[in-house]
Amino acid sequence: MSLVSTHRCVLFCMALLLTACGWLKPEPMPALGLPTPAAIGPWQSATQVPAADPSWWQLFQDPVLDDLQRQLVLGNHNLQAMAAGVRQAQAAVGTAQSSLYPTVNANLGVSRSENTPATVTGTNYSLSAPVSWELDLWGRVSGLNRAADARLQASREDLSAARLSAQSTLVQTYLSLRSADQQLAVLELAVQAYEKSLQLTDYRYQAGVVSAADVAQAQLQLQSAEAQRLDLRTQRAQLGHALAVLLGQPPSALALGVRTQALVVPELPALLSTALLLRRPDVAAAERRVAAANAQVGVTQAAFFPALTLSANAGYRNQDFGSLVGASNVFWSVGPTLVQSVFDGGLRRAARADAMAARDASVATYRQTVLTAMQELEDNLVAAAQLALQAQVQAQALQAARRNLSITDAQYRAGAVSYLAVVTAQTSELSAERSLIDVQTRRLVAINALLKNLAGRWPEPDATAAAGK
Repeated sequence: MSLVSTHRCVLFCMALLLTACGWLKPEPMPALGLPTPAAIGPWQSATQVPAADPSWWQLFQDPVLDDLQRQLVLGNHNLQAMAAGVRQAQAAVGTAQSSLYPTVNANLGVSRSENTPATVTGTNYSLSAPVSWELDLWGRVSGLNRAADARLQASREDLSAARLSAQSTLVQTYLSLRSADQQLAVLELAVQAYEKSLQLTDYRYQAGVVSAADVAQAQLQLQSAEAQRLDLRTQRAQLGHALAVLLGQPPSALALGVRTQALVVPELPALLSTALLLRRPDVAAAERRVAAANAQVGVTQAAFFPALTLSANAGYRNQDFGSLVGASNVFWSVGPTLVQSVFDGGLRRAARADAMAARDASVATYRQTVLTAMQELEDNLVAAAQLALQAQVQAQALQAARRNLSITDAQYRAGAVSYLAVVTAQTSELSAERSLIDVQTRRLVAINALLKNLAGRWPEPDATAAAGK
């Protein structure tokens, strides 16, 4: 091929490249967002929402919890595995991006040949640098890059979702441990009170005022409280082990001191916009997977068009290695290759149908993810509000139980009632106090779940109202 012909070929390929750029545009993204209030109607497009606060657990105002969260991010092995997955996705993006550039190799070869019937034997040496570059006429390579980049973003959101889940699990476990501390404090006081009651009853029995049945009932009540205390100590130890494993430590490596003070209960806003759900990492990851599947559709469409590759090779060839590099030994070649599949038995159509089905599936998965997020938000909003009311009612029940115990104890000392009435009143008072602690803990757990549902703390009232418009 002459030099003029080569230039013409190159110019033709460049013109073909510029012309083809507008032939096949990237596949448009399906409409995504949040459902309208009708829930089954058309989906509204997503809007900008306030960024999530990465330190949402600080609403509970507990420095020990803050320190545990810091250790979690550094030591949790599941998060480290997810981070490695992100690095794999980054490597996949690098692999896809490499297809946008030419491939250059360096070849050094030696061959020995023999010609008959003259039986001439010779050795040939060669040094060459072949270059190959697939022109992205139809967007196949760029589509692969968009898909790989979307998968990387989805992988990052998966890591964020895993981190959020681990942080929420840590808070919930910590709340349960502190609830056990409060329950143990109540049982300690109850055991002390029951011991005094047993001593008093035994004195009265020795004096012939009460029967042996009263002493047996006092002993039974004391032993029952001691058994509950032992069970709670087991539960607290197990919760401590669970926290240690979350932090990436051996189960017995974490030692947390006892704290009986209740944690601060964050105040719920009067209004929360469902648009805040769009900042959840699982929703964002589902949306990025839609983008990746959509880009893959464009890749399968590009397969219906011919692939154009520019190839070039230049180097030296000679039978004498010592004088291999020289102007007289230069060789070169350049030229395009156009490849079009003529018949594939429906392979490309099947690949395109598969990609379109995968995109439809990813859209459905995204919408189901959003609906599930909305359900979780509504469930925990209702739970937190109702548990606040339940805590008020339970506090009133505790006050009534304490008044009843005081009255019953005075009646018993006066000989108006049997010791069974005292046991019943004491049991009711202990049960009411433990139930109040349980309701308060469940309320904190519901608020923790709500913060997880929102992927962070809720905005200030003005921001919340603006997001809801």
